[in-house]
Amino acid sequence: MFLLVASHGKLKRGEKKKQKIKDKICHTQYTKANHHSSTLKPFFHFQQPTMSMMWNNLPFDLLSNIFSFLSPDSLAIARTVCRNWHACSNSYPLIPRITNCATKCKALQPWFLALPIRNHRPCCYAHNPDTNNWHELPLEFLPISLVKPIATIGSLILLRITNSTTLQLVLCNPFTRQFRYLPNLNMSRTNPAVGVTLSEYPKNDVLFQFPCFRIYVAGGMSEASSQGGATYNPTSEMYDSTKNNENWEIVGSMPVEFSVRLTVWTPNENVNIKEKLYWITSARAYSVMGFDVSNNTWFQLGVPMAERLEFATLVRRSHENLGLVGGTCDGGGCIWELNDDGGTWWLVDKVPIELGLRLLSGQRNWDSVKCVGSDGVICLYRDLGSGMVVSRRIGEKGKWEWNWVEGCGFVKGKQVHNCSIRGTLIHPTLASSVIF
Repeated sequence: MFLLVASHGKLKRGEKKKQKIKDKICHTQYTKANHHSSTLKPFFHFQQPTMSMMWNNLPFDLLSNIFSFLSPDSLAIARTVCRNWHACSNSYPLIPRITNCATKCKALQPWFLALPIRNHRPCCYAHNPDTNNWHELPLEFLPISLVKPIATIGSLILLRITNSTTLQLVLCNPFTRQFRYLPNLNMSRTNPAVGVTLSEYPKNDVLFQFPCFRIYVAGGMSEASSQGGATYNPTSEMYDSTKNNENWEIVGSMPVEFSVRLTVWTPNENVNIKEKLYWITSARAYSVMGFDVSNNTWFQLGVPMAERLEFATLVRRSHENLGLVGGTCDGGGCIWELNDDGGTWWLVDKVPIELGLRLLSGQRNWDSVKCVGSDGVICLYRDLGSGMVVSRRIGEKGKWEWNWVEGCGFVKGKQVHNCSIRGTLIHPTLASSVIF
């Protein structure tokens, strides 16, 4: 490891800007390396032509090693420096460097992604929790504009096309502008429940970028036949990303009453804990529908304060804990966790009163509140511009901290009009995925 120091001569303005970016990244590489080696000293001093030649011919594996120390924001800037750097970031796996647990928790903080429900412009908005900045991401690369997020799979988003009567699914990385349609189901279904499981829980960042997953589709209305009208479909199908046949597989059946609940009262959003999928019904009184993928069995769970909740959302509090976030006009916002016995809910936290009132604009009605959660993060929001209440797990002891995040009112000094959104949490990456 060595530090390269360039002595700048008279450069054109554009070349000087590019060189500054390169030197800054080079300095970052030396600083992080010097942190682990007190004996490391700079001993090379190159003139500008030699420096430029070195950077232009640096092998991709070494260049990607340098890029691995950069945040997604800094990497995005580095990609614009020259064609060589852009090609490296597109074609070579960029694995973030994680040196300790504290850095890991910070490095793996997911971004909040807001997709407008009525999208007059093909774009979405992303909030970076490390810099507390909002970014606008164009979505004109998608052939359809009416989409709804169902789940995130590492750095990918599973989207449902909303202007289609029957279910159609799309995988997308909004940061690399890549997408692909998933194959058609064996049976046409209208408004089925959709769930996602990871075949192997991500233990490193490669799996966040290239995850192995399964998608389950259950229930829904079948197409009307010549012998009669549409009926509730009491079967489920599964798509496995690790198989090369690119087909859906019928994996089991369910009671018809479960199919009715999944079709009529269940939003598409689901939570995966170990080998179980969970959906919450949207009808009062609330309840939870569950599916054990290991033995293809269905079950139902009760919900605390089921008849009094004005809104309720399931979240993933951790790898092994199912959480429930709900609100009532007299009790405020609450968070419960499902006990290991699978039948008991424990109240583990409450939304701070002042943050709850700020979220509700001084009112006490939780009907308009939405929620999304992932390992270590829970976000409560209403629309794009109103702001969010965010709870994050801090450190290894399981302590959670509540904060307020301002809504997206401006991006790069340009005003953003407020609108209704659906939110999701995603780990951004600029690395290309083999799934596309």
